[in-house]
Amino acid sequence: MDDQPKIHFDSARRIIVKVGSGVLTGEDGLNLKIVRSLSRQICRLIDQGLEVILVTSGAMACGIKKMALKKRPDEIPKRQASAAIGQAGLILEYEKAFEKHHKKVAQILLTSDDLFNRKRYLNARNTIHTLLSWKVVPIINENDTVIVEEIKFGDNDNLSALIALLMDADILINLTDIDGLYTKDPRKHPDAELIGEITTITRELENFASGISGTLGMGGMLSKIRAAKKVTAAGIPMVIANGKTPDILIRLFSGEKHGSFFSRQNEKMARRKCWIAFTLKPKGRIIVDKGAAAAMVERGTSLLPSGVIQVEGDFPVGSPVQVLSEDLQVLGNGLVNYSAAETRQIMGLKSHQIKERLGYQPYDEIIHRDNLVIMADACDMESFCSKLQG
Repeated sequence: MDDQPKIHFDSARRIIVKVGSGVLTGEDGLNLKIVRSLSRQICRLIDQGLEVILVTSGAMACGIKKMALKKRPDEIPKRQASAAIGQAGLILEYEKAFEKHHKKVAQILLTSDDLFNRKRYLNARNTIHTLLSWKVVPIINENDTVIVEEIKFGDNDNLSALIALLMDADILINLTDIDGLYTKDPRKHPDAELIGEITTITRELENFASGISGTLGMGGMLSKIRAAKKVTAAGIPMVIANGKTPDILIRLFSGEKHGSFFSRQNEKMARRKCWIAFTLKPKGRIIVDKGAAAAMVERGTSLLPSGVIQVEGDFPVGSPVQVLSEDLQVLGNGLVNYSAAETRQIMGLKSHQIKERLGYQPYDEIIHRDNLVIMADACDMESFCSKLQG
């Protein structure tokens, strides 16, 4: 392993720390020793001039322990009630722990609607910016007490990745209850090997991760890999490390090598493009021909109606959609200038023919390049481009 992780820690100024349920909870409920240790470490980093945003799990697990439930409830009302009970105790303990170091905290509970809606997305960003300027530590969790499937992030690994993108973070630190990503589950296989640095997230790597489940929380290792794919594609490195290692945050920032480090794949992506690429849920799919695919991937052009060969779904103007090649390889995401019905009417046409077909022509493009994000997988595929040319 080279010094790449140290370089990123040395240059980082805005940090996202995500801590999982497996770290925060013990046999008797919330692990206060861990809460106090993490709070102390975060305060030390803040005193060194860093900005730290904490994404914390543990509310539901804390509530389950507090109510002496034998397992995570199956019924949604009971899960939400457990989260409500646990969240109160969780934020109270954080508040007391940070107060010892003369730091104030703010609780922020989010649903995916708060980030999918552009106005609410910007409001959330501005609120967190204000808290950081006031030297208040934002403590973020999913609002499990009101969550339904349609507005669910999935897990706090995904939430922490979205917060890293929202806040243009310099690094994401994901603290879990094992030392990092292994070739096998180290709790079951003594011969499992820690993967110290990852430059490319491969299918093999995802297969390793899929066999390493979580404990009390929703997210196992695979959800952490998916979070890493999002942030590294947007130019933000990530590390998975053991949150129970004494002074793990201090050690990482002092140059010690711990856990699994995921190198960033690109330079930082513009915040609005991060929102389009990774935060919005596509409402439909547009399939394009080889010429349009090559133009978008290789030259960064807009998507014109002439390149569209198929439209899937029923979406209005302004919706996020997924753009795919003829062989259904995902090229990227974008915001459409025309509805699904309109796109079906004008697909295959030249731009100057739009008005003749629809009777109006607000735009020449189906998706303007400023509203189109080509994914890292598509950009890094010589074989795909050669196939387009073949």
